[in-house]
Amino acid sequence: MPGNGSLLSRLRLVLTVFFALDGFVFAGWVVRIPDIKQQTHASAGALGLALLGVSAGAVVTMTLTGRLCRRYGSHRVTVVCAVLLSLSVALPPLTHSALALGLVLLAFGAAYGSINVAFNSAAVDLVAALRRPIMPSFHAAFSLGGMVGAGLGGLVAGVLTPTEHLSCLTLVGLLVTALAAPTLLRHEPPRRPDPGPSPGARSRADGRNRRLVVVFGLIALCTAYGEGAMADWGALHLRQDLGTSAGVAAAGYSCFALAMTLGRLTGTTLLERLGRTRTVVVGGTTAALGMLAGSLAPSPWAALAGYAVTGLGLANLFPVAVERAGALAGPGGVATASTLGYGGMLLGPPAIGFMAEWLSLSAALTSVAVLAGIAALIGFAVRDAAPG
Repeated sequence: MPGNGSLLSRLRLVLTVFFALDGFVFAGWVVRIPDIKQQTHASAGALGLALLGVSAGAVVTMTLTGRLCRRYGSHRVTVVCAVLLSLSVALPPLTHSALALGLVLLAFGAAYGSINVAFNSAAVDLVAALRRPIMPSFHAAFSLGGMVGAGLGGLVAGVLTPTEHLSCLTLVGLLVTALAAPTLLRHEPPRRPDPGPSPGARSRADGRNRRLVVVFGLIALCTAYGEGAMADWGALHLRQDLGTSAGVAAAGYSCFALAMTLGRLTGTTLLERLGRTRTVVVGGTTAALGMLAGSLAPSPWAALAGYAVTGLGLANLFPVAVERAGALAGPGGVATASTLGYGGMLLGPPAIGFMAEWLSLSAALTSVAVLAGIAALIGFAVRDAAPG
């Protein structure tokens, strides 16, 4: 692909649209979970197992998607997965049992995980072609799409049934895909030049790169652990431990998510000024301090401030980790880092729950600070192996 600035700008816009669509569709599904729980007559435990289908479907298909991207190109796979995601989001309200819900969520999760690998792989190629650290801007679009999807979902929840609402998401998803897909389908992802080392040197480099990909995947895991924990337990800590109203408790995750979105919107500027290593170290350290305040603060307002600082600190760790993994090993690197990241999101909520039973919820939430600190240490440890 020639280094056409106008074409690269169009590719950036289209990929941003797909990131935003992903967040929009996923958030629209999440706000209807209570209605679908009632429809399926599922107990809390049965619903929890059914919801694991999303993460399980994502994790199982991520590695396969990396291979498909290498074979068919990340642009084509992104378009196909966007269609599958848009279609599968309409399935949950058609179920009437927890088992059926779990099965359709496996399909939805597979599409959701696959598109994340595909468009992150495409974004990694575009970052290399533009030679600017713009990865956080794509993840900011995902966050903004999620906020819009959740907000609109809340507004229409009293007017539309879950079937009507999620069917509308299908139509929106297919329409957006139809408008955005031609740009991706007409153009191959930008290709990085191959320096062509000797076979022995290439083999050693591949082995080193595989190890580094796992290291960056661990940073993604530490970050996603915090995101999952905040989503599931942040509000309960405010309500249960600090005695806030339901409204203030609900604002807890909003503070975290808004701060994370703002952090990602300014992420490119931050990366250009600090570089990737210092961004990870400073971000992880900031998140660790923020979560210590958020979990141990004696007042609700101090806890909310801590949540916001945590969101700012974690904002750019996952984008940097995925971008570095993709730069080292292509779509397979993105798939490995994303799979480890989802592992962290799976691990976080139940781990917090077990620790809360043994200790207390506030003490359990300090594990988010511990893992954020570990992410900072990992970033510092690989500063020479992965400069930037």
